[in-house]
Amino acid sequence: MKPANDPMIDYKALVRVGYDRCVDRYNAMRAVESPSALDLLTERVRAGASVLDIGCGAGTPITKSLANRFSVTGVDFSTQQIRRARRDVPQADFIESDIMTVRFPSQSFDAVVAFFVLFHLPQRQQIELLERVHTWLVAGGCLLATLSVFNEPPYIEDDFLGAPMYWTNFAEAEYHDLLRGLGYEILCMATVRDGFSESCTGQNHRHPLVLAQKGGWVLREEDRSADVSLRKGK
Repeated sequence: MKPANDPMIDYKALVRVGYDRCVDRYNAMRAVESPSALDLLTERVRAGASVLDIGCGAGTPITKSLANRFSVTGVDFSTQQIRRARRDVPQADFIESDIMTVRFPSQSFDAVVAFFVLFHLPQRQQIELLERVHTWLVAGGCLLATLSVFNEPPYIEDDFLGAPMYWTNFAEAEYHDLLRGLGYEILCMATVRDGFSESCTGQNHRHPLVLAQKGGWVLREEDRSADVSLRKGK
């Protein structure tokens, strides 16, 4: 692992190309993932509701499971992953794009899911995306997202399934403060596996999972200092 601090490198392009290159291995490993984590969402959101899947990849198992119950739009900027998603999950709509360049009208979605995607965005863009998601959600709409345990500055993993990969994240508690500061109410927390079998990666990573509901835009006083500290220098 090495720091990702070279201004001459397009790290977002590195992520996109990496997922194009590892499309077969990545999706073979994700096949072991259980979509049971979606129960947190499905028990609260009506059938037929409009759901956005950010960083949907090839659409299995998350987008496919969602599409069995909801009207789903998936967004991913990997050409190879989206190509496979359109083939394997024809009942959903897919957009091939960087999520930071996509625009949706306010209150477009009843729910948004973001599994294993935030940590591929620079920290400033993670904050911006969560702000946008709040706008895209209807009043009372839900966000279901995987988080990270520790705060890690940007770094490159040289061999992620045969390709270099970019990562960075806030700590779990920082994400909680950020979400509250942006106007979300945290409804419940859980833990989810990374979807890979331990035999494939040699590891058994688990990630915090948060279900948050859109509330008002008022930044509470107790969250204001935390919000400012997250924004500084990120």
